[in-house]
Amino acid sequence: MAQVHLLGANVSYDTNKQAVTKNQIIQMNGYDCDRYAVHDIVNTQWGLSYQLINLRTKQFGQCDLIRPLSQKFGIGYYYNDEIPEFMDSFEMIVLRNEAERIAQEEQTEREKQQKRNEDQKTIGKERLQHLIPADTKAVIIAELHEDDSDSMSDYYGYNTLRTVILGFSSHTKDLFSEMRKYAVNFEETAHLSEENKNNEHREKYTGGEGYYLGERRYSGWIVKKEKYFKDRESIINAFALIAGEESNICVKVQANATLAAATGDFVIVDYSLKALAVFGDTRQIKDQLKALGGRFNPKLTHEGSKQAGWIFSKSKEQELRNLLTIK
Repeated sequence: MAQVHLLGANVSYDTNKQAVTKNQIIQMNGYDCDRYAVHDIVNTQWGLSYQLINLRTKQFGQCDLIRPLSQKFGIGYYYNDEIPEFMDSFEMIVLRNEAERIAQEEQTEREKQQKRNEDQKTIGKERLQHLIPADTKAVIIAELHEDDSDSMSDYYGYNTLRTVILGFSSHTKDLFSEMRKYAVNFEETAHLSEENKNNEHREKYTGGEGYYLGERRYSGWIVKKEKYFKDRESIINAFALIAGEESNICVKVQANATLAAATGDFVIVDYSLKALAVFGDTRQIKDQLKALGGRFNPKLTHEGSKQAGWIFSKSKEQELRNLLTIK
């Protein structure tokens, strides 16, 4: 016999004992107060599992315990034990068909999103290969938090809406001065570059956020340091999806007063009316190209195929030709 004991109500329930039947309508009390129809009941090693369909969203769900409404106590699923409600068989068929259609659409969208993410990661990895210094051990990032706390259930947390890469560090020590230095790279965190002790948070404890700059933990922008990476490749993998969106990279590359000329198998082509493209083995000169205002793109079209290259404004043509000595 499988049992669930609710401490607050001081009641035990046998989860092998069927509480409701198929087609019966139940309701949630607490999180959403939605109503559900039971479309199937399945035996598991932990007891009965009730397969549900939300009458509002037409989405599938499941629960393992449904209690009588006359014994209502706290959050959970309840059935009306005085005046039970049911759907007829035809209504249930229509409801289940609609739920299956929605579930298939959601699965299709998940697969499409996974493909988009993989493509974005590929772009992000190429960008980071050209951007991350060889001695990097940590990444300075900005995060936008949205408060997701629920005081009713004593839950405190947040959702991360966006992450922006601000810079790279050759050490793993937490320094607020370093965070302030990189905060200026991004407009939304630039105000955190000013020294303010109220913005310095030290949460080096279990469940804490670590060291970070920000006005508050659960909402708004914060700046912090991500570390504990095994090697440079692990950093690239960790931030590939983020770097796939160019606006999420706010790393400032300092241009040298005079850029040293580079010799190699480079090709400069007219890419459009207003743009030039550079193709070739440019990895060793990526910093110079970025300093000239170049934008790396791993999927440019050249000679009928997709190739990695750099895009420049045509106003940079003479500077490019001064920089690149073509073999």
